[in-house]
Amino acid sequence: MSSLLRTVLVLVMAGWVAVVGAGPAAADEGDLVKVFVVTDASQTLPAIAAGTLGDQRRAGEIFELNRGRPQPDGAALATADEPLHPGWILRLPQDASGPDVKQARETAGQPQNQDPNQDQASGTTVSFSLAAALAIVAALLLALITAAILSRRQVAAGARRIVHAVREPGRRRRRLAARRVLAERFAADGESVRRAYDTAGEAAAAAPGQEGLVHAIQLDRSGASVWLTAADELTTPWQQADSTRWHRTADNSWRGAGLPELSTACLVRAGADAAGEAVFVDLSRLDGVLSVTGDQRVARDVVQNVLGEVARLRPGTPVMVFPSTDGAAPLVVPAGLEVVPLKETPMARTVTGSHGPLRGVAERGPVGGLIVVAGTPDARQIGALTALCGSRGAGWTGLVCGDAGTSAHWRWHAGPDGTVEIPVLGVELTVPALSVPA
Repeated sequence: MSSLLRTVLVLVMAGWVAVVGAGPAAADEGDLVKVFVVTDASQTLPAIAAGTLGDQRRAGEIFELNRGRPQPDGAALATADEPLHPGWILRLPQDASGPDVKQARETAGQPQNQDPNQDQASGTTVSFSLAAALAIVAALLLALITAAILSRRQVAAGARRIVHAVREPGRRRRRLAARRVLAERFAADGESVRRAYDTAGEAAAAAPGQEGLVHAIQLDRSGASVWLTAADELTTPWQQADSTRWHRTADNSWRGAGLPELSTACLVRAGADAAGEAVFVDLSRLDGVLSVTGDQRVARDVVQNVLGEVARLRPGTPVMVFPSTDGAAPLVVPAGLEVVPLKETPMARTVTGSHGPLRGVAERGPVGGLIVVAGTPDARQIGALTALCGSRGAGWTGLVCGDAGTSAHWRWHAGPDGTVEIPVLGVELTVPALSVPA
């Protein structure tokens, strides 16, 4: 294949992706309807509404469109909260969008994959209007003209920029909308917090004398999971899922069976997993300083969310705000937390050792107060964090939007797509969108 022909093909494919990637508007409207194909039994109507409509509160619209509608397995959706079955095809409102939105032709009241151009592997109907066909022809002509005067590398790079410019803004808007919905859900959901503390109590009851062994908790429809250190273990009904994670089913809950009181635990929601379920971490197990590196705006969202969680859980908690030394805008301290003056602290000795995602073995200690750093701390601030936080400090817990150096005990990494990676747990979570733009 000649270099010119390969260049032409690159641009043709770029035009194709730009047209198809623009979404359902490129499809022939006709009797096509927008649908969502259920692939996992853990998917819920609110999660589908958040991902395709940008608002989990529109789950009721999806339910009304599908109530009593026969599904491929012969079942039908009867209530809004019943489990969804893999293979079900749920009809969506016409303003739905996103990579999970498919198109199908409706026959006898039920979306059917009957179009001869149907991609059977993905369930996406390939159908083009006249405008779409003309756009593809125009892309082909543009490719032929451009390929005659530009090199293959220049053409390919330009095509990638065009495709990115067409598709990326919409993806970012949908992602941000879903993160804002998640923030609203966290603010209104007190039940999951109660369930998390019950779960921590159940784990403590299954390991007498080890009240503080739980580092993190995940709640889902099937039950709950907890993260321990590799040396810890639980008894029945808990089952070991991997080296540090244990799971129990919902049918074996001990709730109300005289659970131990967890006076030291401080469980906050760090974000939501791929299924939209909250994952809690215990701030009392941070042993001092949480350092969130990576994308600065998302890192600020991580810390802002933790502050909001503590404000709801423990109002009146004192907060010291270290001034920014790198020009970062200050974080907003939520109402309910008490801002206190900075303490004068001497430079602490440098702590040596491993600087991985978890430094040494964290020791459990009550969260008596928070220190907030909006940007990367300087050497003096790192010394103050070491002196004030952790088992060797004065009992404060540090929340840093940047690299806290040797003072960090937990290290998380924020991604530009609104996620945070927690290496010590082996999870990546979606972060609520909360912070004021810098």
